[in-house]
Amino acid sequence: MVKRNPHVAKLHGNYLFPEIQRHSKAFVKANPQASLIHLGIGDTTEPLPSFITNRLVHAAKQLGTEEGYTGYGPEEGHYSLRKAIAETVYHNKFQPEEIFISDGTNSDIGRLQILFGTDLRLGVQDPSYPVYIDTGIIMGQSHGFDSSSQKYKNISYMSCNPSNHFFPTLSEVNPPDLFYFCSPNNPTGAVATFSQLRELVQFAKKHRIIIVFDTAYASYIQDPTLPRSIYDIEEAKEVAIELGSFSKMAGFTGVRLGWSVVPFALQFDDGHSIHRDWNRVHSTFFNGASNIAQAGGLAILEKEGQQEIQKLIRYYMDNGALIQKTFEDLGYEVYGGKNAPYVWVRFPKKKSWETFLFLLEKAHVVTTPGSGFGPSGEEFIRISSFGKRKNIEEAAHRLHHLLSH
Repeated sequence: MVKRNPHVAKLHGNYLFPEIQRHSKAFVKANPQASLIHLGIGDTTEPLPSFITNRLVHAAKQLGTEEGYTGYGPEEGHYSLRKAIAETVYHNKFQPEEIFISDGTNSDIGRLQILFGTDLRLGVQDPSYPVYIDTGIIMGQSHGFDSSSQKYKNISYMSCNPSNHFFPTLSEVNPPDLFYFCSPNNPTGAVATFSQLRELVQFAKKHRIIIVFDTAYASYIQDPTLPRSIYDIEEAKEVAIELGSFSKMAGFTGVRLGWSVVPFALQFDDGHSIHRDWNRVHSTFFNGASNIAQAGGLAILEKEGQQEIQKLIRYYMDNGALIQKTFEDLGYEVYGGKNAPYVWVRFPKKKSWETFLFLLEKAHVVTTPGSGFGPSGEEFIRISSFGKRKNIEEAAHRLHHLLSH
């Protein structure tokens, strides 16, 4: 008989978002008259702008013609899209060859764990996106789960909370080998400042750490004084890989398109090129993003596409402002919402799953329990601003009515 992968067996509990769906479905089954408002999973809800959908439709129709049909594209992505990202997102700081097109950040996170392998110490912000840890567990980077601390062994959890402005106190950190960092952060909505990123880059250089910098929500940064990329710090090319996504930027959650930046300057401890190995791993495990999706990505990066997605972003940010104000008016401790599509709310001395169930059962609003993102997420819930305006307004009304009594 084939034996079970022992590393998969180390995963503690179910993956967060299916667990939320399970609770929601059970509640609806028991209360069929309930009208749930889903503000838990961060999935976009507004239609794609016409300029972008027209390009997607045109690319699909081309496949039905003799002259327009294409089969496999380059595993690394079409050169035209790589070049557009280099120019539009990174202002020519990189050559197109340093950019790899993918089917989204989640897949890149998994493939990066394969690239770096088992024999390393993984570091994450706490709280942080669960996939960073789960993919590391599956790769064998942990020796098991410690139920007393609610942490996986051999993983460096770097506490990010209001007391340290959601940035790890690096002087107290046991340096990892690979550090996943997300800004704007999912779930807290915190955005690292220039000075914080300089400190992070210097820390990585000193301890020979590779940073994987996740910018899935960078397009939501409204404050022009905040960095949108780790590469806004020049020396970051020596220590950082950056992941980008079209999902939340342009509503491509169902289309699936993203990218990674792996600078030529990055090296393993033996001097071997990380870029070269990433090219090999990426091309082995991935046959290339959809030609249709890549045509849509090109449209997004054009001037008209950029103008249209800004309308989408403003819509969701207005949703976030409404959620944020609702809780602030009630006297709650509220974070995020201003430069990120998530609002992070503290319910003091309450277990986050208890708060989740309370809001589900009493207000019929689905949120996300903060402990699902790590031990430092206890007492918090995350609320997504991705929703229809009428649903956001109704959720705000229900929450205000429930929590003000």
